[in-house]
Amino acid sequence: MPRVLITGASSGIGLETAQLLLKNHFEVVGMCRTINSELEKDPLYSHIKTDLSKLNLLEKDNKKITTLAGDIDAVICNAGIGKFGNLEEFSLSQMKNIMDVNLISHSYLIKLFLPQFKRSKKGDIIFIGSEAALQGKKKGTLYCASKFALRGFAQALRDEVSFSNIRVSMIQPGMTKTPFFTDHNFEPADGFHSSLSPNNIAEIILMILKSNSNVLFDEIVLSPLQRKIQKKLK
Repeated sequence: MPRVLITGASSGIGLETAQLLLKNHFEVVGMCRTINSELEKDPLYSHIKTDLSKLNLLEKDNKKITTLAGDIDAVICNAGIGKFGNLEEFSLSQMKNIMDVNLISHSYLIKLFLPQFKRSKKGDIIFIGSEAALQGKKKGTLYCASKFALRGFAQALRDEVSFSNIRVSMIQPGMTKTPFFTDHNFEPADGFHSSLSPNNIAEIILMILKSNSNVLFDEIVLSPLQRKIQKKLK
């Protein structure tokens, strides 16, 4: 039975992916700050509580993380944060936090599990990126930079580990209806065609994991049919 580690599994894309994989008889290890009570009811689900923004704790707990995760077959790096605004509005700590969560935490987590994958001569690594990794836009300097960097990391890692039979994929979703927009003053416009659903991304992840081991989906871009945003009412 395949065993998959998902960061940010308590909500949004991570939650939808965890639920879909559990329905398809995968074992799922959720790695996030909060525990989801619905996931906890499933005997195939286990939880590692951690805060990916605290890199010192991530490094300190590395042995505990690999022990609790066990022999996994795939890592899905889904957790991330989005902060938007003019560059001069960000403090140094805010700038560092965006890079730590969206880039450094993922690269360190993969570093922990690569030896295991190389020993077993198999493994899937899937990064959830963003359309912000494809084109920089105003008020997205730091968010775009973190996603561009993650894309470069994924490309270089793919080239580095492919001969160990390890597959590295990256999914670049457009606007998706998730709690990502809770703290922002904008969101996808109402209407079926204006946004993706978390299940759209979860289904792509399942397809990648179930595909033949000689097939590599190096990068998949998903976009809503219509790109519309709306300001939230105050």
